[in-house]
Amino acid sequence: MPRTRALAHAVLGEWGVSQGALETAELVLSELVTNALRVRVPSDRQVGVRIARLLEDGLLRLEVSDAGSGRPEVRTPDDEEIGGRGLLLVEALAYRWGVEERAGGIGKTVWVELKAPDIVADPVEREVAAVMVRTGQRVRMWGVWRAVHSVRTEPYAAGGLAVVLGLDKGPALRVHAAEPLSVRDDGVPSSREGKEGTPG
Repeated sequence: MPRTRALAHAVLGEWGVSQGALETAELVLSELVTNALRVRVPSDRQVGVRIARLLEDGLLRLEVSDAGSGRPEVRTPDDEEIGGRGLLLVEALAYRWGVEERAGGIGKTVWVELKAPDIVADPVEREVAAVMVRTGQRVRMWGVWRAVHSVRTEPYAAGGLAVVLGLDKGPALRVHAAEPLSVRDDGVPSSREGKEGTPG
């Protein structure tokens, strides 16, 4: 369970989800994973967790898969009963939810969609010639994204043009104007994306 919460916290924090939506998602995931772990299945079968975002609709999609048969049902337990309220809570918090057959054909996936209107997209990465890089973009250098604070050009002594990029960290980067660089602009939307994990 701690790994499930850590996965949700890391992914949703990265996506800019509000504290309220984050807490709701953690609560729903906790209920779904608890239910999945109670299902009687062979001991080598793991519970799968997937978190996705549907940007156009402003929704988070949480999926929990297990290898068990049957379908979960919402119950209204008596006041004296201690448990049995998990799906009742999920139904109250969800924008919509449902159950579908697992992609591999064994077991099922319970999915829940939550409203998260403040969700943000990852920037789209593309490759451009160094001379096309602009301030405000990010450029990937040495496996890390760096913000570009300044761009200037200067001639090489032997001829040709160099581009000098001032970065947020480390020394300035001097490359040939035609050298391809990976850049991204923050705020360019992608349609749907998800991350997966297994609880522990």
